[in-house]
Amino acid sequence: MLDLNTLKFDEKGLIPAIVVDAETKKVLTLAYMNRESLEISIREKRTCFWSRSRQTLWRKGETSGNVQHIVSITADCDRDALTVLVEKEGPACHLGADSCFETTVWENDELHPFSLDGLMEMLVGRKQEKKEGSYTSYLFEKGIDKILKKVGEESTEVIIAGKAGDQRETIYEIADLTYHVLVLMIEMGISLEDIRRELASRHVIDKKIKQEKMV
Repeated sequence: MLDLNTLKFDEKGLIPAIVVDAETKKVLTLAYMNRESLEISIREKRTCFWSRSRQTLWRKGETSGNVQHIVSITADCDRDALTVLVEKEGPACHLGADSCFETTVWENDELHPFSLDGLMEMLVGRKQEKKEGSYTSYLFEKGIDKILKKVGEESTEVIIAGKAGDQRETIYEIADLTYHVLVLMIEMGISLEDIRRELASRHVIDKKIKQEKMV
């Protein structure tokens, strides 16, 4: 563990704290901590900051209920900034948004970084507003039976490719299966966060089992 005395607080006794969602890795907010608020955060395992406007300590969620439970706190190489990984309850922004960073300033049209969250947003859009010629919209129009049939078919294709030992084909079929499973999730009102939470709970169980075996 890092000695807090080695951290470099600025002339006002503050250090910037970048708060990040532990599940999605999305930046939630930029706040500031002083030595006292950092110690409180560590002791209570929930974020506590220093309000520069009100010149007082404030615990995130003390009035809104949108508490941030701390997973870890990491200092940068110069030890003058912190990253706080959290599991949040409710939106991080005081305006009600999931993150304080929601307004795009500029975007490179030549680069299109992929993410499952981004894909889910696109698929949700196809369900809410049907698009002519869209296969995704077609699946939603046909309903749960058609979607389940496709999930079954793609599962079989994964098995066939895996059994044949064809890595490239298996990757291709797993991608197909993943897409249709995401469509199924949206049809049933299941979010990626629901799946992350379930996997996280299994990780804890698996860890306990491993520890018991070691004993």
